Amino acid sequence: MKILGALKLLYVQVLVATILGVVFGLFFPETGVALKPLGDAFIKVIRMVIAPVVFCTVAIGIAHMSDLKKFGRVGGKTLLYFEAVSTLALFIGLVVAAVARPGAGFNIDPSTLDPSVAAQYTKGAQASTTFAEQLLKIIPDTLFSPFITGDLLQVLFIAVLTGFACSRLGSFGTQCAHAMEAATKVLFSIIKIIVWAAPAGSFGAMAFTIGRYGIDSLRPLAFLIGTFYLAAFVFVIVVLGTIARLAGFSIFQFLRYIREELLIVLGTSSSEPVLPQLLVKMQQLGASRSVVGLVIPTGYSFNLDGTNIYMTLAIMFLAQATNTDLTFWQQAEILAIAMLTSKGASGVTGAGFITLAATLTIVPAIPIASLAVLVGIDRFMSQCRALTNAIGNGVATLVIAKWENELDTVQLARELAAGPREIAPAGHEKPHASPDLSPAE
Repeated sequence: MKILGALKLLYVQVLVATILGVVFGLFFPETGVALKPLGDAFIKVIRMVIAPVVFCTVAIGIAHMSDLKKFGRVGGKTLLYFEAVSTLALFIGLVVAAVARPGAGFNIDPSTLDPSVAAQYTKGAQASTTFAEQLLKIIPDTLFSPFITGDLLQVLFIAVLTGFACSRLGSFGTQCAHAMEAATKVLFSIIKIIVWAAPAGSFGAMAFTIGRYGIDSLRPLAFLIGTFYLAAFVFVIVVLGTIARLAGFSIFQFLRYIREELLIVLGTSSSEPVLPQLLVKMQQLGASRSVVGLVIPTGYSFNLDGTNIYMTLAIMFLAQATNTDLTFWQQAEILAIAMLTSKGASGVTGAGFITLAATLTIVPAIPIASLAVLVGIDRFMSQCRALTNAIGNGVATLVIAKWENELDTVQLARELAAGPREIAPAGHEKPHASPDLSPAE
């Protein structure tokens, strides 16, 4: 009976589906590859509602701000935090690669590799993009184009303008904010329906990954994969754990609270499908709507800790594998370049690899053709990247909310002690009645 009861929980269903996907991909690889549309469809249908959810959440939060100076203050603190933690993640990747030396002994001759494999990724990597061009990309071509392309930074830009406009329109602006709140209820009702398809999406995505690449593809580079997962684990437990402790909560309780979202990320290899749920759960944990609405969407472009660790670790691996000796100043240059190229990479599967390609185009010392070595294992690496990115953005939200005195610490302690519960539309959360209640799934 307990087993049947556990199977009613969504996170258990996702976990079981992920394991079944691995087994299915192993024994029926061709059929597993054919199941790719299941995972793609789930991610696609979630992405369909992300832009309007982010728009409404951010616009409503700003519209209800009594002090618009607060927006600039929160935004400044958010970017400062992101830059500091992201740089630390990049540095950890360099240090771990220097200590573990995962590429030592490979002796790869780039001339023996197929350059066309790396070319398909480098052609989409814009190495010469300037800071000014990056800023101009935030401004959309039309008012509605970001909702079609799904560019979160452009959606955020329009949402900020809309929120400011509503705050200047008095009672009419308040009515507009209430209308967006009503729309948000509908959107989260849609998300609640979609999320129940997460087990099917996780099963299809995992069956495809194992069926397409197979466990055998992991063996030659198992040490690199293990090194990356270890580096990410240390970052989450030590770095984010310390930050969380300073903010007054336990990283382990936090991971337990968002376990459902983490399992979806694991199954789909993307952090994007859980963005709407994170928006709600951070509010359930006591962070204010205005802080959550600003930090989470911005973090998906500027606070990609897992991607940052992967970038510097992978670059150092390729340098070691191709016997390319890098001086201290060249490593410092890689760190500086990665700080720029890592900004704007989304949580979509494969974006980290394209960002890596963009960085290598600026580092001529490392043969670009060596990227072909990592293609076969990137899908397995992307799971860890996405998990670390999602955790990092959740922690950042609570920390910045605490920094702004916009975090209900009593509610945070109560929610973490009680455990995760079913999400409700943003702004309509009902906290646990007491810390002794069982999680309401």
